Amino acid sequence: MKFSPQCRDCPRLAGFLDEVGGKYPEYHARPVAPFGDPRARLLIVGLAPGMHGANRSGRPFTGDFAGILLYATLHKFGFASAPQSVSADDKLKLIDCRITNAVKCLPPQNKPELAEVKECNKYLAAEIAAMPKGGAALALGTIAHQAVLMAAGVKPSQLPFRHGARHTLPGGLALFDSYHCSRYNTQTRRLTAAMFEAVFADISDYLQRVRP
Repeated sequence: MKFSPQCRDCPRLAGFLDEVGGKYPEYHARPVAPFGDPRARLLIVGLAPGMHGANRSGRPFTGDFAGILLYATLHKFGFASAPQSVSADDKLKLIDCRITNAVKCLPPQNKPELAEVKECNKYLAAEIAAMPKGGAALALGTIAHQAVLMAAGVKPSQLPFRHGARHTLPGGLALFDSYHCSRYNTQTRRLTAAMFEAVFADISDYLQRVRP
């Protein structure tokens, strides 16, 4: 299922985006497309676009606090051409990496309903299916983790979320877990830069070892 920027399959989310677009006419305020090469070996899965981040800019993790640590870390490990993502037209390039979300539309209070995660899962499943063998997915938080499992046909009880964990999914995809790089998690130090970089070091080591 190819991503559709005109998708309105979730009435609650579509209606909310209409409201947000009316209040902020300069915002993207539509489903946010994934960013990066569809054939990349690393797929990063977030929760959903942020109100004043991706929902404003039209690029995942761009324009708000959540992207600061993510893009700096991607650049440090060679997955991005620059350490900051400022706007959708800032010329930044991802290298063997793609960023997406479990839910492509901004949800009220940043909390998608399970039915919305399920409805949007067809897009995530297609993204995973397009990945080359020997690839890895990084789930940022429990909902993203469970969305990846859903796309792979795995029950959440079989592979619980745990920061720093690595799981093997049917078909051989490696799933890595990290706490979300949100403002709350980083400011409370639930997730530190060192913790996040340790996850990326594991991912980089894995991709090096399984390189075709």
